Amino acid sequence: MNIKALRAFRLTLHEGSIAKACEKLHLSQSAVSRLISSLENELHLELFHRKGRRLIPTPQALAFHKEAGRILDNLEEIRHIADQIRNDQIERLRVLTMPRIAPSLVSPTAQRFMSMQPDVHLILDVRTRRDAEQWLVGREYDLGIGVLPIEHPDIQTEVLLKVRAQALLPKGHHLLSKSSISAEDLSDEPVIALLPGLLLRTQLEDFFHSAGIQKNFSCDVASSQLACHLVADGAGITIADALTANIVDQSKVELRPIVPERWMSFGLLYPKHNELSEAGKRFVEYLKEDIQSLVGENTLVEGK
Repeated sequence: MNIKALRAFRLTLHEGSIAKACEKLHLSQSAVSRLISSLENELHLELFHRKGRRLIPTPQALAFHKEAGRILDNLEEIRHIADQIRNDQIERLRVLTMPRIAPSLVSPTAQRFMSMQPDVHLILDVRTRRDAEQWLVGREYDLGIGVLPIEHPDIQTEVLLKVRAQALLPKGHHLLSKSSISAEDLSDEPVIALLPGLLLRTQLEDFFHSAGIQKNFSCDVASSQLACHLVADGAGITIADALTANIVDQSKVELRPIVPERWMSFGLLYPKHNELSEAGKRFVEYLKEDIQSLVGENTLVEGK
């Protein structure tokens, strides 16, 4: 694929006109137009509509840019990365984490790694569970940390800890008088769930189905963090884990374990056939040491 064509597409999209893209690319308008046309032919997509002197990106163009955004970002860094590698300036460690554990589990280890390994440049990205598979298989990252299980022939995993699923309730809720929460307890309560198809949504549906309850959720959200914030604001109840629930003001919420017991697994993801660098091994070592402090009634560390 022509890198110049990709750059022409991106600049035209951002600038809103070929003329402005031409200025930054130092090319003629006809040259930029040809690059965009060649990209459209290669992708079999219509990328722009003309409206007077303006170019309006099509829905296909926006969708392509959204999905290919990371690749396009990396294209801009290729020369800089090559210079650093050639000059042996710095070692890089690319770590991918999932949103649910980025603040509570990964951030403390990242801070420790940065202080202990100042000669290594840490690149820490946050991706959804679905996206994580794609980026790891594509070797975009050296190491992933997130929710398990993930079953992919090109990804190997290692469970680090299991956290008990709990109901997160707003302070003062009448169910806080109970030491544990069942599906029956929540049958008439407003429950906030993740979007259909997400792992935690599937687990939540199974929790109610196993109790013979057809539950209509009060709200579907895209992330566990948002669900927890809604609980803190008094919008309802959600099922989460202590790692995720810690992101909200603890003076506004309380946790109660659900029954029967259900556990959520978190761990490491590696691209298969890709040897982890010494920097990556040190990051994993720090992460495993930090996890030891999480051992408790509702958290089990593997191997302990």
